[in-house]
Amino acid sequence: MPKLIKDNAIADNSWQLLEKTDAPESAEVPTGEVIVPLSVWQAQKDALSARNDVGVWLDSDETADLLGAEAQQLPLVAVNFPTFMDGRGFTAARLLRERFGFNGELRAIGSIIRDQLFYLKRCGFNAFQFADDSKLEDAMASLSDFSETYQAAVDQPIPLFRRRA
Repeated sequence: MPKLIKDNAIADNSWQLLEKTDAPESAEVPTGEVIVPLSVWQAQKDALSARNDVGVWLDSDETADLLGAEAQQLPLVAVNFPTFMDGRGFTAARLLRERFGFNGELRAIGSIIRDQLFYLKRCGFNAFQFADDSKLEDAMASLSDFSETYQAAVDQPIPLFRRRA
């Protein structure tokens, strides 16, 4: 079974990722834990919202606003990073956590790299799925690259100067 980093530990990845399709209204969504593209979720929302084993993934050109408060009913939202240089997923994560109150698993997928993990976690991601899961132990070390943070973020809403006061 493939592995990922979830909640600061290496865990089994039991979720299947459904690829994008040109016909989302007729896409076959298998049983079991599955992460569907936003377009499939929007086209089949009535049927899929009755299930508790369906998550949604946002592509980099899809904003968190398109999912909005509906995210609260989902067990998992994944955000795709098509390249490690595309930072739009950081914003999507903050919006899902801070504006839309999403408390479930927020997973980074696609072309993420080890150097981004600390910052992804600060934005609200708690799960990281790499294309190559053979070096997850090394990647986990990146979650604690820095011992202290100055700015407020999802993982620490109080800035350092307020924590010291």
